[in-house]
Formats: sequence, C-alpha cells, structure tokens
Amino acid sequence: MMQRVMRIIAIVVIFISCFMMGFSTGFIVERFPDLVTKIQSFQDYAGTADFMTKVATPYAETDVDQDELFKPFWEAWDLIHTYYVNQPLDENGLMEGAIRGMLDSLGDPHTRYSDPESYQKEVDYMSGEEYEGIGAWVDVTGDFVEISSPMIGSPAEAAGLKTHDLVIAINGEDMTGVDPNDALQKILGPKGTSVTLTIQRKGVDPFDVTIAREAIVTPMVISKMLDEDIAYVQLTQFGDLTIEELRQALDELIPENPKGLILDLRNNGGGFVNTCVDVASEFLPEKKKVLTEKDGDGTETDYMTQRYGGRALEIPMVVLGNEGTASASEILIGALQFYERAVFIGVKTYGKGSMQIQPKLSNGGAVSVTIAKWYTPGGELIDGLGIEPDILVEVTDEEQEKGIDPQLDKAIEYLQENTRTESL
Repeated sequence: MMQRVMRIIAIVVIFISCFMMGFSTGFIVERFPDLVTKIQSFQDYAGTADFMTKVATPYAETDVDQDELFKPFWEAWDLIHTYYVNQPLDENGLMEGAIRGMLDSLGDPHTRYSDPESYQKEVDYMSGEEYEGIGAWVDVTGDFVEISSPMIGSPAEAAGLKTHDLVIAINGEDMTGVDPNDALQKILGPKGTSVTLTIQRKGVDPFDVTIAREAIVTPMVISKMLDEDIAYVQLTQFGDLTIEELRQALDELIPENPKGLILDLRNNGGGFVNTCVDVASEFLPEKKKVLTEKDGDGTETDYMTQRYGGRALEIPMVVLGNEGTASASEILIGALQFYERAVFIGVKTYGKGSMQIQPKLSNGGAVSVTIAKWYTPGGELIDGLGIEPDILVEVTDEEQEKGIDPQLDKAIEYLQENTRTESL
C-alpha cells in the first residue's frame, strides 16, 4: 500500500492538458494545467496520515469478482489476436486504448490517461524544464485539438493562433475522427522543424498556418516596474519555481515604493494547489482561508494562508483575469475578491473547480483522477461557472492584433485613481 502511495505525484494540468487562452512564454503544445494538483510530491504531505489513508483506500469497496467481470475483455482480446486481419497488433496501443476508454466512460474530461512521454513532458514543464514545440496550451477533450491559448513569446503567438481555434488538419492530413491526443503528437516536434496547421476559427473560412517549432524555457513569474510607478507581476503557472520567483520579484519591486501592484493571471491555467496557497500568503494575512476542498466522501478540508508575514499585504492591488484563467488561478482570484484585497479586472474566468491527483503507473504513464471539488472562501463552487470580474473589460480582436491591452490600461487607471484597494 505504501508503494502505491509513494507513486502519487501530482502535476497540473491545468493539467488537463492545456487549454484555453493566451498565455505566457513557452514553446510546446502542452496540456493545459487544468489540474489543480492535490500534492506536488509524496514528501509534501508525508505527515498527513488522513490524506495518505484516503489515497491508499478506495472510497467504495466492491464485492465484484474481477476475474468474472473482465472475462468479456479478455475474450475480446483473444478474438482480435486470433482473427483481426492486420497482424501483428500493437499490444501496447491496445492496453493504452483500454485505459483511455475506461476513463472516458466516466464522462470527466479531467480524469485522463497520459502516456509515458506525455507525462514526462508535463512533469518537466511544471519543474521549469525546456520544451520543444509551437508553444500553446491546448484542450484535447473535444473532437479536435483546440487552442486554449498561445504562450507569450511563443511561435504560436507569433503565428496569430487564438483561443478556441480548432486544428482540423495537420500537414494536410484531415483530423476528423482522429483522437485529439494522437493529433497532438503530430503537432509536437523538435526545434527547427515546421508544422502546418489548418485552423477553423469562428466567423472565417478555414486557413493554413505554418509554424516553426522552437525550444523555450518558460519563466513562471514575469515582473517589472511600469512607467506609471506601478509594479507589474505576471504568473504564468503555479509550478515548482513559482513561489521562489514571486518572492524574488516582490523583494525587488516593493522597495521601489510603487503606487500599486497589478497581478496578471490571464491565461494562467493553474498548477499545484499548495503553490497557490503559498502565493496567496504573500498578499493575504496569516490564517485566512484560501479555499475549501470537498472530497467524494463529503470530507471538507480548509486550506489556510501560511503563518508568516507576506511581502505585499497592504499595497493597493488589481488582479487581471480572462477566459484562460483557470483552476489554481481562479482559487487565488476568488480569495482576493472575497477578502476585498484586490479588484478583479477583465472578463469571466474559465470555471474549473475540481482537483486532481496524478499517480504514476508501472509503464511510466500516469492517470489524472478527479478527487474533489473546491470552493471559494465564501463557499461558492465555480466549476462550469467561472468568476465574474468586478470591472468588465473585454479585448477585441482588433486591439489584440494591434498590441493594445485595454485590461492592463484599466488596471493602471484604477490604481492611479485609488490610493487603497476597496470593494466595488
């Protein structure tokens, strides 16, 4: 049982793979960190006996005779090995297909299988490792690969890909009926090579775009002082290095006595839940509830800010979010909104209110399993709903093409006119 527990490694998805919005610097088509991951590693929660018992013990025991239950499966296995016309069969592919089919039957897009290669890329990304590809978050839960967001500074962004673009063909090959996970592998590739995507975008005829793959290391935090004497911090994900990079950024910015701080969570698909709590602790007083987790058996767990003084507890603050802001990012916005610590400017967020773990399998792959729903400090479930902004500011296609950022402009304007953060 302990061996099973120690294999539990949680990464994000929003990990899902990756979806919806225009994001930060990066370079490969990755699965949207749609997972708010339960734990980063076994060691993070090694002392939490209750959690470990729950991980190792199913919610519901079953008296089903598994040998009898799986007879039809093995009968089908034997039939195709005996009679199928195209031999030999890809037995590994059959095995992985069976796992995917089992998980698909649950009807939960966030409970999914990652093959060994995909899983390793997810782990590497959350650890800040280098990737090779076009640099976009994608959603593979539909009929086609859907662009959730191009990463900032990526080849996908330079090529003009947008949120909700559908990849209907790759290098001239029609992707109709092709598993989006398989299609995704055709988009990935080594730096220096190119891939041609046929894009279906609402309101326009399908068109081709050729993108040169690159290798880029994605910073988890981007920070600077704006000309208006306002500090700007963008979080691209809630990964292994996020809190370290955030604290370094605040240590550099706060001594300059900025008038206010803009926290940009646009197109941040999420990440580790404990990282999210650590980030919240930099902006909220100690022992404040950041979220409540509700497990499948009805157990509730509150996540509280850390017992130390944050670096930015009083500075006037605006948080930016959009339709690509998901999971852990929504947890943070929900907490900042509830305590009236920051004004939320932008558009409604994605609406992912579930948490996953990602146990590693013996073949090197992994299964992301939804284990709980999360709620804001005010008790609101945002799954499928998203969080509404305090100040609605949309970005038109024309503004995006011209590099105009009305959401950032509004945030600057708000902080210039308000000497303290207050509720609206």
